[in-house]
This record gives sequence, C-alpha cells and structure tokens, in this order.
Amino acid sequence: MSDAETNERRLVSEQDSRHAYFMKQALLMGERALQTGETPVGCVLVYDNRIVGVGMNDTNRSMNGTRHAEFIAISEMLRSYPRSTLRATDLYVTVEPCVMCASALRQYQIRTVYFGCGNERFGGTGSILSLHADVTTDPPYPVQGGLFYKDAIMLLRRFYIQENEKAPNPRPKKHRELKTDFATGVESVGHAGS
Repeated sequence: MSDAETNERRLVSEQDSRHAYFMKQALLMGERALQTGETPVGCVLVYDNRIVGVGMNDTNRSMNGTRHAEFIAISEMLRSYPRSTLRATDLYVTVEPCVMCASALRQYQIRTVYFGCGNERFGGTGSILSLHADVTTDPPYPVQGGLFYKDAIMLLRRFYIQENEKAPNPRPKKHRELKTDFATGVESVGHAGS
C-alpha cells in the first residue's frame, strides 16, 4: 500500500469517527427529548469541529409546533456566533429535517446535514421534498442520511409505543410491543416534529 493510500484511509477513518461522535451527541439529545415526553429528535450544530448549538424537540411542552430541535439549536448558536457562521456549520440530527426545518436550513445556508433515519411523512431533504437541492436563490446543501439509523428509529419506536396525553386524540397503546427487528437497507419512519 502506498503512502497516499495509507493517508487516505487514515483520513476516511478520522472522518468516520468524527461523524460517529457528533451523531452520538445528537442521539443523546434525542434521548433527553424522549425522557421529557417529546418526540425524540435531537441535533447538534458543529462549527470548527466544536458543538456550538444543541437542540431537542420542545413542541409538546411549549405547545408550539415550531419548536423543533433544529430551530432550538440554531437559536442557541446565534447567541454566540453571527448568522454567516452557519455557512461553515454542519448539522447532525437524528431524523431527516421536516419541510419547515429543511427550508430554514436552506435560508440559513447550512453547510451540510447528516441525519439518522428518513422522514416519510414530512421529510424535506429527499423523502418527500428535496428542498436542500431545489434550484432557488439560496445555495443548495448536501445531505447524508443513514448515520446510526437503527438507533434513531429505536428512539422513535420507543416514543410511539408509549401513551401521549398531550396528543389531540390519544389512542390507547397498552398492548403495543416495541418492535426491535429491522428490514435490510436504510429505513425511514414517518413522524410529526423533526
């Protein structure tokens, strides 16, 4: 193996471990959301290899449908950094951003979005719409899905088998069981509130 090939493999390995670290931090935020009765979506914003904003859904507690993890993380980041910093910032989020969040990320000109599982009901970066790539006045941003997708799906499954007293028409879920098997390939889960 040549020095160039060895160096390239080392760089790929470092990049993979970097993605793993930040995605695990997003999953921890999703776990926190689950523990507080929120749809378990969590995210981190990464600028210059540092987490500069964290977020988890807060729609149930606040009764505000715009309190998605991405908006909370951006608000936190903007307290310390100028808006232009988002052009050099990556988002790691457990679930594909919804249409609302994908549009906001486009307007903020986020550098890259990495997510766990897709969002077949409200996805804005490929599952339903491709707002990240549509030809508009704002520059597109790349997305990469499937990072720790089983972990992201399990967070959602754990949420959806429990009772949600804040739901408009709660359905009894006493006899539901947590499904732990996975089909092959990247799996998507439809949900409200990414």
